[in-house]
Amino acid sequence: MTSKIFINEDFLLETKAARKLYHEYAESMPIIDYHCHLPAEDIATDRTFESITHVWLGGDHYKWRAMRTCGINEKYITGDASDEEKFKAWATVVPKLIRNPLYHWTHLELKRIFGIDELLNPDTAPNIYRQCNELLRQKVFSTRSILERFRVEALCTTNFPTEDLKHHKTIRDTHCKTMVLPCFRPDKALNADCPKEFNDLVDSLERLTNLSINSFESFIESLWKRHQFFHENGCRISDYGIETVYSANWTQDEVNKAFTHVRSGHPLEGETLLKFRSAVLYELLLMDYEQGWVQQLHLGAMRNNNSKMMTLLGPDSGYDSIGDFEQGRPLVRLLDKLEKSGHLGKTIIYCLNPRDNDLIASIIGCFQDGITPGKIQMGSAWWFNDHKDGMTKQIEALSSIGVLSTFVGMLTDSRSFLSYPRHEYFRRILCNILGKEMTSGELPEDYEHIGSIVQDICYFNAKRYFQLHEAYNTIKK
Repeated sequence: MTSKIFINEDFLLETKAARKLYHEYAESMPIIDYHCHLPAEDIATDRTFESITHVWLGGDHYKWRAMRTCGINEKYITGDASDEEKFKAWATVVPKLIRNPLYHWTHLELKRIFGIDELLNPDTAPNIYRQCNELLRQKVFSTRSILERFRVEALCTTNFPTEDLKHHKTIRDTHCKTMVLPCFRPDKALNADCPKEFNDLVDSLERLTNLSINSFESFIESLWKRHQFFHENGCRISDYGIETVYSANWTQDEVNKAFTHVRSGHPLEGETLLKFRSAVLYELLLMDYEQGWVQQLHLGAMRNNNSKMMTLLGPDSGYDSIGDFEQGRPLVRLLDKLEKSGHLGKTIIYCLNPRDNDLIASIIGCFQDGITPGKIQMGSAWWFNDHKDGMTKQIEALSSIGVLSTFVGMLTDSRSFLSYPRHEYFRRILCNILGKEMTSGELPEDYEHIGSIVQDICYFNAKRYFQLHEAYNTIKK
């Protein structure tokens, strides 16, 4: 079998109805990538890449995990091997990855971005490496050109509260065709169990806000000032990467004492840490509501499990996993508290453990307001779930317990500019599910109706929900 047969126009589309839904309704839809980790600096400079190794393997812990599992020495992953050596090492791994999404993504990206139909393996690697590098050095393969090719209408980067967002301003001033907006990621404000990291954040906030941060109240005030700064720069989305929702009760005296304790260099632990995190998270979500932002809760990652490799390589190196934290009761307590006080805004809840799919799908139905379609969302299949089976399970849970037609669809959650075929991957899976049910008679053979739902999920729901175009037009004036 050749790769041309493998990645053909009907890849993953098992029925005539699925093919019609994809090719006539989903395929041409623009992309709103409302959560990613692309560096804004690369878009500001319209970077071109010297090597596919930089853009494909640099920072991609999905690939790093697979390479380690297949016995590749760290030298060829994060070490000092040459770009070509690292690429060839990856090429020895790819043929072993059948049924892993990396196998599909690798060949989709080679096909869609570089026009390469060959399967990647040790024999084809030298020629593919040369072809890709020759193309990447051309201006038509710059970061902005890639975004335009995939019709990325808008994207949101992920940014800490202390970032200056200068690259976002450069992007706006240079008339980039893709709207690039920041997303507020204040996780470090919750990490009072790590005094150095927490106090470095507070020190930076003092410099940026000209506040003397000597209490919990002044700490929250400094975060509010940065929140406003992000809003002025077009931010309309926040993001929280947490193990579980923090929703314990606290008193002002308790959190002030906790703040003083961590500022003196001592970690918070146990109930004291939980109460402090609960207070900070609640105050941040109040800010999101006041500004009319969408808040994202990424729940369930167990991070930095390998302490030896954490010391050697740092975070986000491929040593995280799915966690088994309690999610239901803490989440309901927080959403209910926000609802009672009149401060529950648009919320997207992602679960990393697939056991929680039905749980989240049922909880979101308890807090819809009868005004905003899909106000509380079940997030797309995330991280260890963004494969065919994971996406299918997320769609099944949302369809069966919630309302699929209000879903805001897929995102890349990626650090690579070559990841945009993941939207195609999702769209094909979505159309295949619906097309099979149209064929079996479980759904009516009404292409105009089902096709319009597909287009909503692929694009229009996200456009209406996030209102990024309105935000961008406001700051461009």
